[in-house]
Order: sequence, then C-alpha cells, then structure tokens
Amino acid sequence: MSRPADALWTGLPLGRGVTLLAHDPNGVGALCKPAGVLSHPNAAGDEPRSLLTAPYRMDEEIYEWPGGRLWLINRLDSATSGVILVAADASLAAAIRAQFKDRRVRKVYRALVFGKVVKQSEIWRDRLAVDKKGGRIRTGGGFIPAESAMAVVRAGPVATQISLEPHTGRSHQLRVQCARRGLPIVGDQTYGDFRRTREFAKAAGTKRLFLHSFETGFDYTFKGRTHHFEATAPLPPEFDANS
Repeated sequence: MSRPADALWTGLPLGRGVTLLAHDPNGVGALCKPAGVLSHPNAAGDEPRSLLTAPYRMDEEIYEWPGGRLWLINRLDSATSGVILVAADASLAAAIRAQFKDRRVRKVYRALVFGKVVKQSEIWRDRLAVDKKGGRIRTGGGFIPAESAMAVVRAGPVATQISLEPHTGRSHQLRVQCARRGLPIVGDQTYGDFRRTREFAKAAGTKRLFLHSFETGFDYTFKGRTHHFEATAPLPPEFDANS
C-alpha cells in the first residue's frame, strides 16, 4: 500500500516540461524546471507557466491544490533551468532554508559562455551591489562579497561549457561574474553580448539563457536525525551540442 507521501509525489500538478528528480521519506523533493517556466506565479494568470499549475501563497511560499501542498525552498530565474527544491512540511522547509542561510548547500551550475577561458579552474571573487526596483533586479559593482568556483568542462569553437559553484548567493551573481571577465553567458539579455547572442541563436536554432542548475546537495537535521539529500538535473542537450 502506498504511503500518503508517495501519493503526493505521484499526483503533483507539474507545470509544462517540469519533472520530478528525487524525493526522500521525510518529504524533501527536487524538481527540474525548464527554461522559461516561473518558480512561482507572480501575478494573476501566471499559474499555467509556473513550476506547479496550482495556487501559490506568497506569504508562506507554498503551493496548494486539492491533493496536497508543497513549500518552495529556493527559486531560479525564469530563464534558468535545473534543480529547484520543495518540501512537504513547514518545519522541514524551515530546516532546509536554514541550510541555505548558513551557506551549507552545495550548488553546481553549468553555463555556456562566449570568450576564451584562460585558466582551467579558478576562484572568482568580486564585490557586488543588488538593486531591486519595481520587480526588476540589476546587479553591478558594490561592496557585497561574491565568490564562485569556476572550472572548464568543454571548449567548443564558438562557446565554452563551464561549471560554476557559487559560494555566496547574490542575485544574478553568476551572470555578472561571467560578464565581468569577458565571458558573458550565451543568451543573457541583461549582462550579455547581444550581437553574438543573436548570431548564436540564428546558427544554433535555439534561443535561451544557457545557465542550468545542475546539482544540489546538502545535509539537514529533521526530527533529531541528520539526513543527506542530493539531486542532479540532466543537462539539456543543447548545451553539449553547442560546446
């Protein structure tokens, strides 16, 4: 007989192209969000293009539908694809959010960038400022420390695939750090190389931001015990096809 938790995961009202990657017995889950899908509805009418096609309560960061409820743990920009975390219990969600706050969650991204990457691996350190006005986010130079580990995965004739592991969690951090080093992410309409992006999209026949949340892993304590959770979102085929 299926447990109630099993029924929750098999009956998720998944959004367009969203897939379930993993879940554990406590109720931690990982979904794979395609590029162009919202982490949650921002306004009336957004449900059909969101992570779950269900009502969302912004105050509690929770999706609710007749068959269940899920708390949203983290977010990705709509243009970014990959791992996004959810929890089936409010106290569990709080425990995992605490791991994010304490920077104890390992996150690895993959990106395609224009330009020549000189070093095969490097720690990037910058100081940034984040400006949030009218629902828009812009990140530039400032005084807030930002750090990421970069490693080359594969170099192609037009773009290079790199791995990025942020050690801090600033808005648009990876996009800005890449752009600052003359390595704009392919498809970045805010910080990128717009001319090369247009040429790339025409030649490759695909138009998206080439930034993907590839792996997420962490330990968390729940009901007096420590547990480990990790999930990997398969790399979209257009990444390998263009690097």
